[in-house]
Amino acid sequence: MGYNSQDKVVSLEKLSELVRQLKSAGKKVAQCHGCFDILHIGHLLHFEAAKAMVDVLVVTVTPDRYVNKGPNRPVFPDEQRAAMLGGLTAIDFVAINKWDSAIETIRLIKPDIFIKGQEYETRAMQVNPNFILEANVVKEIGATIAFTHERTSSSTYVYNRLKEIEGL
Repeated sequence: MGYNSQDKVVSLEKLSELVRQLKSAGKKVAQCHGCFDILHIGHLLHFEAAKAMVDVLVVTVTPDRYVNKGPNRPVFPDEQRAAMLGGLTAIDFVAINKWDSAIETIRLIKPDIFIKGQEYETRAMQVNPNFILEANVVKEIGATIAFTHERTSSSTYVYNRLKEIEGL
């Protein structure tokens, strides 16, 4: 039987149950959340650094209807973005979020650590105003916030650069 990246893509309800079981077994679980449209090296390095902090890394993906990165975005639908993430070794499970932020998802999953990239550490409000609310929920459930300090990149930059190259 071959490996299928989509085996790691589960519903939020299933992810919540899996995280509960893993934590009961003494595993430390982290959650990363974002759009992750046009996967790039910054994403990979972020996930690898996040995985190094914990036993289990789960990633939740912003659903298409809440991606606000401009016209014709996301480039890839949420199911494809989730499947791509499922193919990364550093990620143990992926789920597509139901809401416009990670607030309710954090409450549902209850990770030990919520991990964001370094740009959120100093520029949270410019990067995503929901982050302050997410951080409050992380504290509410007794978890911690951590930041990775890896090379950063931007899917929007990649998208705009490709449009420029292609003359779109």
